[in-house]
Amino acid sequence: MDKRTIIGIDPGTNLLGFGVIDVIEGKPRFVDMGVLDIRKEKDAYSKLRQIYETVSEVCKTYHGTEMALESPFYGKNAQVVLKLGRAQGAAMIAAMEHGISEVHEYAPREAKQAITGNGAASKEQVDLMIRKTLGVELKAEHLDATDALAIALCHYYSTSSPLGKIKTSSSWEKFIQANPDRIK
Repeated sequence: MDKRTIIGIDPGTNLLGFGVIDVIEGKPRFVDMGVLDIRKEKDAYSKLRQIYETVSEVCKTYHGTEMALESPFYGKNAQVVLKLGRAQGAAMIAAMEHGISEVHEYAPREAKQAITGNGAASKEQVDLMIRKTLGVELKAEHLDATDALAIALCHYYSTSSPLGKIKTSSSWEKFIQANPDRIK
């Protein structure tokens, strides 16, 4: 039986959501989800340590094979993007140290589009579609956990769709290397 375990991470320096799905025989199944609440922690480096330790524990517990992360999006405040990037980096290192070599990033709009068909969907709309798609009744304390499940499902859709596997070539040299049989 072919099984993939995808860990989705919605990184944040106040709330970090995680979601875990198994893909068995081509069907995604809910495994777990949760939120790390570090709003009371004032030291930025202690927050990063807690993110690393939590993601490490998730990786170790569920034996993830792939990780999907929400990528930081540009907002009005560059400091926020920098902090999110650090949180994302702590999660990436934890994944790699636990043998997950496939780490992929998805923009928030990309995940919302994949789950709801609308890149501008609300967190509540994403939550509703996650519940319907996975066929489970979730009692999320925070919507960050269902966002993490959305990132994991977005990755599953991206890698299981024939269209998701099409790679575009950025140069003729790369095209020729990838397709030597098409050159006469």
